[in-house]
Amino acid sequence: MAPPPLLLLTDISITLGTVPLLSGASLSVGAGERICLVGRNGSGKSTLLKIASGEVPFDSGTRFFQPGATMRYLPQEPDLSAFANVMDYVLAGLGPNDDEYRVRYLLGELGLSGDEKPANLSGGEARRAALARTLAPSPDLLLLDEPTNHLDLPAIEWLESELKSLSSGLVLISHDRRFLENLSRSMVWLDRGQTKRLDKSFAHFEAWRDEVLEQEEQEFHKLGRKIAREEDWLRYGVTARRKRNVKRLAGLHSLRAERRNYTHKLGTAKLASLDAATSGKIVVDADGISKSFGERKVVDNLTFRVLRGDRLGIVGPNGAGKSTLLKLILGQLEPDAGAVKLGASLEVVTLDQQRAALNPNTSLADTLTGGKSDQVHVGNQSRHVIGYMKEFLFKPEQARTPVGTLSGGERGRLLLAVALAKPSNLLVLDEPTNDLDLETLDLLQEMLADYTGTVIVVSHDRDFLDRVATSVLASEGNGKWVEYAGGYSDMLAQRAGAPAAEQKGEKKAAPKPQAAAPKQAEPAARKISFKEQHELKTLTVEIDKLHVEIQKLDTILATQGLYEKDPKKFAAATEALGGLHAKLEQAEERWLELEMLKEG
Repeated sequence: MAPPPLLLLTDISITLGTVPLLSGASLSVGAGERICLVGRNGSGKSTLLKIASGEVPFDSGTRFFQPGATMRYLPQEPDLSAFANVMDYVLAGLGPNDDEYRVRYLLGELGLSGDEKPANLSGGEARRAALARTLAPSPDLLLLDEPTNHLDLPAIEWLESELKSLSSGLVLISHDRRFLENLSRSMVWLDRGQTKRLDKSFAHFEAWRDEVLEQEEQEFHKLGRKIAREEDWLRYGVTARRKRNVKRLAGLHSLRAERRNYTHKLGTAKLASLDAATSGKIVVDADGISKSFGERKVVDNLTFRVLRGDRLGIVGPNGAGKSTLLKLILGQLEPDAGAVKLGASLEVVTLDQQRAALNPNTSLADTLTGGKSDQVHVGNQSRHVIGYMKEFLFKPEQARTPVGTLSGGERGRLLLAVALAKPSNLLVLDEPTNDLDLETLDLLQEMLADYTGTVIVVSHDRDFLDRVATSVLASEGNGKWVEYAGGYSDMLAQRAGAPAAEQKGEKKAAPKPQAAAPKQAEPAARKISFKEQHELKTLTVEIDKLHVEIQKLDTILATQGLYEKDPKKFAAATEALGGLHAKLEQAEERWLELEMLKEG
């Protein structure tokens, strides 16, 4: 007989104001289980975790927690204001039999002394203090709400290792894909107030979620129900975006290959001579730049180039000087030595992680339009504000919502919408993934893939860097920065001098002695045939035509009252749309296969 769960929530319902947030949600956590709770921003994940912790009452349902078991809850915004220093705050979380030595160990590992005053803490330091308080008792059950927010990469990787070493049950909310992949054993998906469970890791979640959504969409059509197009796109568009991103990923690999070849050919001696040859393509040319503040070196003799179309990721621990490096790159700060040359006719748009550009009293629509009309100017085109909002996963009824009432993730989305509406050829993103849910991260990746200019992004999200970056500029300590071709995983592989497969745990084969038999020539990789080259060209045209036909059918199905007025036309268009999507998927898979053959 299986032991009873540590925590059991059954049929939990709660209404906030007049809006039902949870309607029959359930959660069961056994000893040692590692469950990741995922869902869109605003779906009620944090509320469900607060109910699980006992902090928030609920309207109906049952909550059971194993008598005698211990639990600790990490909120998104910890409050240290009632304590004189960090040490007092962490010690206050200990039970009668807990070890104070573990407190000192955790504070040391998290880079805190314990003497810090709460009023002087940064967001990252407050998060570290709260983690020490939560982990110090080694409880039977841990409830963690966005534990990686405001943490740098070394701290995130340390936290992963620490959580893996614990025998505690774990319920975790996070939008960090790599963090979820490394820790999860089960997934609970909160969608439209209800929970669905998958007893597999996050690596299997997105494919499973897409299957569930596709089945629901088919059921909607079978029942002849009218689908609200806005909600349909928000939910079911996830699948379409992921399929399109297969093609985009191939394009990213191609860009990385070009970047790697360019880097190998460049060499510091050729910097000056390449300037004229690549005129118009160079966005940033940094030659031997250095910057110090007193005795502290932030940048030491750094040389690199950013070319038009590059996606440069900047990584490093907090305090390494990422913000200073950005200011040097953009010409906002003069280097102590060396020089930075910026390309001609640059139009720069910056997205800051503090969301400072948003006025909390202005409505969402006025923030996008400037309050002068109902049109948003995107490049050389004018777009109706409602249509533009929907592209960033906002509903039409949110148009008059004050910015100050939006969630952190919604404000992040709005800032992206504002930034991408401005004309630019250089986009600078400082921690753009903070507070964004998985669907919005997919959307951001897609938008950056479509962006024709250059992107410089500071991020601690390893998966996002792997999906977006063509090269990574990483801090190696004491002012030294090194550029690596590819994303974050490529950087780790190059640092170790090993192929990427070894970074995933595969053992390296032992080297053969010099006296071994002569190495046989490897069979040459098959090259793309003339017929296949022709097929590749025709596939590109076919894919474009399919997109046009799908757009036409989407427009027809979006016609108000179509099902009531002409159900046969609605059914025919729906069936045709399904067939076109199937053809598009087959065409894109074949296109990717041929592209890889061509590159090989």
